[in-house]
Amino acid sequence: MKKWILYDGGSTIGKIGSENGKIIFDEEYEDSCRITLETTKPIPYSITCGVYGLMCHTVFAKTEQEAKEKYEFMKIELKDFIDSYTEETDAVNWVECFVEKW
Repeated sequence: MKKWILYDGGSTIGKIGSENGKIIFDEEYEDSCRITLETTKPIPYSITCGVYGLMCHTVFAKTEQEAKEKYEFMKIELKDFIDSYTEETDAVNWVECFVEKW
């Protein structure tokens, strides 16, 4: 069964992330993508996600609720992309749409 798992067994939680904030959540899906939520300054929260070998993108949130909601919705979109990816998938178009949305 495919599922999100803690990145590196959860060893990154509490450490400093790519946006120089403290990592709150850090998950990986199918050895294909990762999403990380950090507390940062001056904007309170950052969410960085990436599809390995394709893209990396960071968004910001002003409140914890907004950050958690974005994090969960982004996870769904990342999972859907990975689960439906084939050689015929227009990955560049997907990335452009994802980045424009978030």
